[in-house]
Amino acid sequence: MKTPSYRYDFYRYEGPRICHWHVRIGKIITSPGCAFIYIYRHAQEAKNALSRIFWYALLHVTKIITGIQFIPYLRVGRGLRILHFGGIVINTDAIIGKNFNIAQGVLIGLNDGGKKPGAPIIGDNVYCGANSIVIGGIKIGNDVLIAPGAFVNFDVPDNSIVLGNPGKIIPQESSPTRKYIVYPVEDYEKNS
Repeated sequence: MKTPSYRYDFYRYEGPRICHWHVRIGKIITSPGCAFIYIYRHAQEAKNALSRIFWYALLHVTKIITGIQFIPYLRVGRGLRILHFGGIVINTDAIIGKNFNIAQGVLIGLNDGGKKPGAPIIGDNVYCGANSIVIGGIKIGNDVLIAPGAFVNFDVPDNSIVLGNPGKIIPQESSPTRKYIVYPVEDYEKNS
């Protein structure tokens, strides 16, 4: 039987403790980000029209309550972690890799014109800090830390930090997100 995607996401919050049902229920009740992820993943994986209608309706209500806006068609890899809820908007055309951390106030948006039209493609092990903006048909590499308040409308190579508005790339020797990407999905796959 296939492991539901939300379990990989929940693992990112609590690690091995999330295997206990009471810990999962507690996270859904106490963390709006976890509640959103739980409903979002169920809406994505709904098998029939009736369950799809139920989960989509519940997701719509949850979007209003939490201020997190993205729909089930959005392609987000396993290990999504919403650190703080509120004001999070992700365009449907964006593609996001695994072990993605996102904080409050983040916009990942579409650029309809200009030099880089389209929506971002974001790699694995990326951290988007509070109130950062990632916009346009750009590529964000793996192991990238987008600092709070940064404005990114350009490609970013692997192992980089982006600071400021306008953003400035600071290359790193190794992953700047290592300490922020706790309990990566690779650990869940090894231990399950």
